[in-house]
Amino acid sequence: MTARPTPTLAEVRQWPATVAVPEAATVLGISKSHLYDLIKRDEAPVRVLSFGVRHRVVTASLVALLEAA
Repeated sequence: MTARPTPTLAEVRQWPATVAVPEAATVLGISKSHLYDLIKRDEAPVRVLSFGVRHRVVTASLVALLEAA
């Protein structure tokens, strides 16, 4: 299995308003399962919108986190 290339900050800025957890996890440099675990514990470092069992990560929160790093 080939790892996904990590998107640049400029690329993330062009993403839609929300993204799926696997894409957000790639940007954060963690596994999707770890991000799902953080979401479940309400400890995600980014804003997450939950729709029942589905979750979307707010792209602006990813950008803000990356800019602060």
